[in-house]
Amino acid sequence: MALTLNKVSKRLGDKWVLRDIDLSINDGEIVGIFGASGSGKSTLLQIIAGEEKHSSGEVQMNDTVHLAARRTRSGIGAIFGSGGSMSEGETAAALLDEALASNARVLLVDRLFTLLDQVQREYYVERFREAAKTGKTVIIASADLKVTALLCDRIVVLAGSYIAQVGFVQEVYENPATRAVAEIAGRNNLFVARRLTSTNAELPEFQTIYGEHHLTARSTEKAALGALNKNVTLAVRPEHISISFEAAFPEDNIIKAVVTGIRFTGHTTIVSLDAGGLHLESRVFRVVGLNVGEQCMIAIPPHRIQVLKD
Repeated sequence: MALTLNKVSKRLGDKWVLRDIDLSINDGEIVGIFGASGSGKSTLLQIIAGEEKHSSGEVQMNDTVHLAARRTRSGIGAIFGSGGSMSEGETAAALLDEALASNARVLLVDRLFTLLDQVQREYYVERFREAAKTGKTVIIASADLKVTALLCDRIVVLAGSYIAQVGFVQEVYENPATRAVAEIAGRNNLFVARRLTSTNAELPEFQTIYGEHHLTARSTEKAALGALNKNVTLAVRPEHISISFEAAFPEDNIIKAVVTGIRFTGHTTIVSLDAGGLHLESRVFRVVGLNVGEQCMIAIPPHRIQVLKD
């Protein structure tokens, strides 16, 4: 095991930056510390590097427990970005080259990949993957899911000073554990609804608060369904909402909507929709015969609708 964190916490004044962080990282693994700005990603890397003292807990490497680290530990190469410019005028690429050339067993990278262009990014992803094959452990901190997905084997999602979820990128993207994870892990349609069916129903049915649409969702564990008289959050990715002018499969939660916006984003296009006050986004490969202001039908397959724990 390259690194183990046991109940690591960090307090600044009356605010907890990190709480009870438990994490084990293997030799040769590439792990992403992912979260929104201010979630504690950089602080966690600095604690691992020994450049920041943690308030409680243990950081263990090579059978040595560090309860109150005050200096950079041997065997760790840490490179920290500082916004859009690097210290001492060095470029992000030069810092990454320096890290890869070092003898450090654990490489910590904070934000630098987001400062590279697409060609550079792909080049250094391959170089870091090759480094991992030699036994080096790589831990990167990033608020960019695309960067994290491109490089990392696993990601650790920080939200509200805690670890909200740990898993493969695809797992976190397709099955976010909470609303907080769903909000930051890629584009998502999140909307409030109230359950209509009993907890024993095979497929739970809901009524959206906005638009009052009846929707059938995927089979869900009882603990996530909530009480009948309380609202829950439903989530569906934009790419899972299809658009047509004729409803063919009513079991797929067919809803009438008006197109309110069309935004080209490269290989896909984001279509904004208003379904009687319920605002949604659909991601499509191309838009043909669809204009702003027109009415269409949208389909949301039940197995694509996830019930989230708030």
